[in-house]
Amino acid sequence: MNLKKIDYLWIKLMNFFSKSCHQIPERSFFIKGYQMPICSRCLGVYISSLFAIIYFFKRKTHYFSSFIMSFIMFFDWFIQFLNIKKSTNLRRLITGLIGGFGFTILNLKFLKFILNKSNF
Repeated sequence: MNLKKIDYLWIKLMNFFSKSCHQIPERSFFIKGYQMPICSRCLGVYISSLFAIIYFFKRKTHYFSSFIMSFIMFFDWFIQFLNIKKSTNLRRLITGLIGGFGFTILNLKFLKFILNKSNF
């Protein structure tokens, strides 16, 4: 079977990210007919995590604001899970951006705390 390079790359990415994302088509963006290898919420989380890492080393952040940011993503997931309100891909992306940023900051703060306590 002779696959185009883009098809080969898409299959590799889909397989790689299948371990960390459900990849439900209705919850994913499509580009030129190709489903993104991660859902819209995971896309937001990955993007904002990169920015959060940079931000963490440049600015001081508070636990409370990071917790609230994480809770926003959880709350969107929870009301969707309970079938109270169906989420859209745009809302999943936005809550993923917000929640991923906050959650990454919390993880980095925890890692910094552990490293400081262990005298690394």
